[in-house]
Amino acid sequence: MSESFAASEPPENPLPRRKGRPRDATADDRILAAAAELILKHGYDNMTVDEVAAAAKAGKATVYRRWAGKEDLAFAALEQLYSNEFPLPDTGSIVGDLREAFTQALEFASSDTGRAYLRMTIAESLRDERLRALYTAAHNGQDAAARKMFERAVARGEIRKDVRIDFAVGWFASLLVMNSITEKPQPGADEVDDMIDFLLRGCGA
Repeated sequence: MSESFAASEPPENPLPRRKGRPRDATADDRILAAAAELILKHGYDNMTVDEVAAAAKAGKATVYRRWAGKEDLAFAALEQLYSNEFPLPDTGSIVGDLREAFTQALEFASSDTGRAYLRMTIAESLRDERLRALYTAAHNGQDAAARKMFERAVARGEIRKDVRIDFAVGWFASLLVMNSITEKPQPGADEVDDMIDFLLRGCGA
């Protein structure tokens, strides 16, 4: 009986259990950044999970543990991409605000990444309702911030109180989008003051 009992006792120094590989805390960001870059470069249809995994230096299994498939991965990548906002300036004057905002936006829209971003946004927003909702939310946030620039200008007496701020805000964004669709070059940095003059002539005090 004593031998049977002794045999059932656990060893005094059991071997430690082997743990699995720790979760890579940086993998999510690398994968999402790689997916966004590939979507911008090649479009959603031509982006593959294999390419994303290779660019992110992650295994396909790592990707699929986090996202069920290509569509979910693309949605998450674009959700993160659209969450990046341009900080709008507050220089104390509408001319100064517009000069900084226009210069920053034109620099982005004229870059390879910016052109790809605008074209991809237009194409994918028409294709997928979820992506359209993402872009709409991002656009509304930037639109609200831009409106504040003009509201401050109204309060300072720089522009008329009855000015259609929605027209003033939408004009510049529409210009960038149309130039992107038609593949026309965006205005240069040396044309920023001319655009400001054109805009403010319509809503000056």
